[in-house]
Amino acid sequence: MALIVVIAVMTGMQEDLRDKILESTPHLYVLEQSQTLRLHDWERVQDSVLATEGVVDAAPFVLSQVAVIKQGGPDGYQQAASLYGVNIDTTRSAPTAMERMIVSGALDLEPPESGLPPLLMGSVLADRMFAFRGDTLIVASFENLNYSFGMPEPTIQAFEVTGTFTTGMYDYDLQNVYTTLDAARELLDMEPGTAGGLGVHTVDPGRAQEIARTLEERLGFPYAVSSWQEQNQALFSALRLEKLAMGLILFLIVLVAAFNIVSTLVMVVADRTREIGILKAMGMTREGILRVFVLQGAWIGIMGTLLGAAGGLFLSWLIDRYEIIRIPPDVYFVDHLPVQLVWTDVLMIVAGSISVAFVATIYPALQASRLEPVDAIRHD
Repeated sequence: MALIVVIAVMTGMQEDLRDKILESTPHLYVLEQSQTLRLHDWERVQDSVLATEGVVDAAPFVLSQVAVIKQGGPDGYQQAASLYGVNIDTTRSAPTAMERMIVSGALDLEPPESGLPPLLMGSVLADRMFAFRGDTLIVASFENLNYSFGMPEPTIQAFEVTGTFTTGMYDYDLQNVYTTLDAARELLDMEPGTAGGLGVHTVDPGRAQEIARTLEERLGFPYAVSSWQEQNQALFSALRLEKLAMGLILFLIVLVAAFNIVSTLVMVVADRTREIGILKAMGMTREGILRVFVLQGAWIGIMGTLLGAAGGLFLSWLIDRYEIIRIPPDVYFVDHLPVQLVWTDVLMIVAGSISVAFVATIYPALQASRLEPVDAIRHD
């Protein structure tokens, strides 16, 4: 039961994080290696990317680290953020679920009546800044600094909040803000026809690295392609290692149960020594005695495994259905303990438990089968 619940929680954490990351992150990034760190002639590159097998969508983006500032009064506040400039042209494809919601109008990034560029904020950041729809915020970029009297000055521009979004990923809802591609270009003083890179959506996120290698060969130098797995490699490697470590540690519970089976059968053999001797004197073979104790131990192991599996499945369903275990989202990225049952994991745990229980029966069964009838009947 413990193994099933813990493995289901670790798998759920991996899948939940993956889904939330991919909601706002393209499967692939196509970047140009140059001094300006800009993707020039992105439309030509986009056409080449879309013609590659396995690619579904591709669109330009701009990404920059900025400061979002709310001015005036006691509520004045400033916060570092990641500004995404995305293409809202409905005639073109969108590589992420977030951009598809923007393009479809589910999230509002249309230019407001004030004429200011629009700004879509993460819900946690908006709550922290007490920013509401229609508020004006200042966005300061440190990427293209101006110099006044020899001192660097950031580029600043006023934006109007047009809405908020919630991904369920605490870091994203705290740090990410979105605007249009043109507004981001203007803020960063980018040349016409340039972008920060291309975001690419593939047919299968699991094949992202394979398709990345194909794209790199197709595009050649100076283009580089990186996958979402590479961007989040440290996080998912840590989760896989933690899942393995927890599984190995909790498997000790199964081994403890196996020793309990051994001790139980040893006590039964000691308690039933005379009966064993009588059965052997009446003609029962060693194989028959061996079979009796193996079946008894296997029955204990199978019943315990089935009861534990049923308890693990029920507890996993309960945790997932009612979200009864809440966790701090600023530490664990999610606000509740996610659970996902993978039947191959469950079957491996059940098979492993039954196998260990079966192996545990061999020693006491052999001890019982080796008893000599005369010595066994004289046993007191």
